[in-house]
Amino acid sequence: MTIEFELPKYSEIPGVGLFLEQVSKYINEILAPLGEAELTGSMISNYVKKGIVDNPVRKQYSRDQIAYLIYIAMAKNVLSLEDIRTMLRLQKEKCDAQTAYEYFREEFPAVLKAVFENKGISAKDSGSELKQLSKNISITIAHKIYLDMEFKRLSEK
Repeated sequence: MTIEFELPKYSEIPGVGLFLEQVSKYINEILAPLGEAELTGSMISNYVKKGIVDNPVRKQYSRDQIAYLIYIAMAKNVLSLEDIRTMLRLQKEKCDAQTAYEYFREEFPAVLKAVFENKGISAKDSGSELKQLSKNISITIAHKIYLDMEFKRLSEK
């Protein structure tokens, strides 16, 4: 099984400012090939209320905000909102939204392709699909534990 997926370049994200429902529809269309859960207007509003995404200007979301929301829509499946907030805070200390988004946009398809082409990381005895799945679940759990510990360490700074 293989998967081809690309996020839009930062410059391709609408820069004219989109309203809430337009943002939701735009992001859902982008992520549909991945089978990601839909991002609703109320979810976006919640991210704004919690200070994870800046308030829209005249009810319109900028290119930076949309880029952040694309990342959040993908990361929310594996990170808590608090961890996402920490990650975005760290990112903002190091670089601008465009640089961070472009790094993620370039990195993610390569990682996704490697996982699908190699079926994740091969089990020692790759004799069965069950063993492959089990091994990859273990890897996912290990990565989640690592991320949880790293975010705990970062939040204690």
